[in-house]
Amino acid sequence: QVQLVESGGGLVQPGDSLRLSCAASGRTFSSDTMAWFRQAPGKEREFVSAISWSGDTTYYADSVKSRFTISRDNAKNALYLQMNSLNPDDTAVYYCAARKFGTSYNTRAYLYWGQGTQVTVSS
Repeated sequence: QVQLVESGGGLVQPGDSLRLSCAASGRTFSSDTMAWFRQAPGKEREFVSAISWSGDTTYYADSVKSRFTISRDNAKNALYLQMNSLNPDDTAVYYCAARKFGTSYNTRAYLYWGQGTQVTVSS
């Protein structure tokens, strides 16, 4: 059974940092593009960041560029998202996703999804 399991979310104050993790199991994702999406209450799920299978190429939404860093460890079948300088607009459920081919910013392009982890930024 293929599973993606996110962890690391929580309640933080503006300016704080969090590191999200995504543990993959059931198959190897070392040749897949992996990504983070997020969904705030009442809004559509949106692209946050993606990383190529090798880790050499990364992509970021403009809203998180220079604050978030995506990385992966193929030996551990894991994906990470380091989030710095968090602000209330970053409050959302964050989802890990994977697809077999190149990067896409479209949720429908991703076959595998985790259940999400809540990130709340509030003073």
